[in-house]
Amino acid sequence: MDCGDYPGEINCSVALAADSKEELLLAVVEHGTKVYGYEDTPEFREQIVKEFKEGTPPL
Repeated sequence: MDCGDYPGEINCSVALAADSKEELLLAVVEHGTKVYGYEDTPEFREQIVKEFKEGTPPL
C-alpha cells in the first residue's frame, strides 16, 4: 500500500509492504487509524484489502 496513491489533506509518503496479507492489513489499519483518524471497522478493513497490490512498492 502506498499512501501517495491516495492524496488527501496529509501529504503522506508512507509505503507499506509485508510478507502476508494479514500482516499488511494490520499495518495499514494501524497507520490509517493513528495518522488519518479512520475508524477500524469491518468496512474499512474490507476496502483496504481490495486495494492490495502484489509486488514491491516503488522507491
